Amino acid sequence: MKRSGRVAGVYIAGGDNFQTSAVDVMPLTFAGIEGDHHCGITRRSGGREPWYRRGTEIRNERQLSIVAPDELAEIAAAMEISEVRPEWIGGNLLIEGVPRLSMLPAGTLLFFEGGATLKVDFQNGPCRLSGRSVARNAGLADIEGAALLFAKTAKRLRGLVAWVEKPGRITAGEAVSLRIPEQWIYQP
Repeated sequence: MKRSGRVAGVYIAGGDNFQTSAVDVMPLTFAGIEGDHHCGITRRSGGREPWYRRGTEIRNERQLSIVAPDELAEIAAAMEISEVRPEWIGGNLLIEGVPRLSMLPAGTLLFFEGGATLKVDFQNGPCRLSGRSVARNAGLADIEGAALLFAKTAKRLRGLVAWVEKPGRITAGEAVSLRIPEQWIYQP
């Protein structure tokens, strides 16, 4: 199945912080976004991979975080705040025009006009770290309460993580076409 959308924003996380800042152009290599906090062909395992001892070197399938404006608005409404910005939760790509973006299956390919291709690994699970960032940026008094609320309300709306299948560059405003793989439900 094919779909298309548009890149509404590109963002890079420089330094030690996962929060991102808007840029005009996002250069991609096989390691991910040049200069980004999550750049690397491999990464260290953490709480999302309990089957490995923390710190084990594994493939970096989380090179980019992709979010959608309609889903961010839905999270904000559920949290009763005016907005949730991609930068607050470490979003690298804001893609509009793709309904239910967070529900795209693993293996979906995203082809960008600038030549880059990304491959979706899976949904990006909401965490309290991002929730704390939302709370601080939205000026909420109860940081921990808001962090828990974000983790609850952002489930299946937090976007996707992807890795670079073909290097290139991505710019705001360019078109993106998607190839969604055949889907089935495994039944043993």
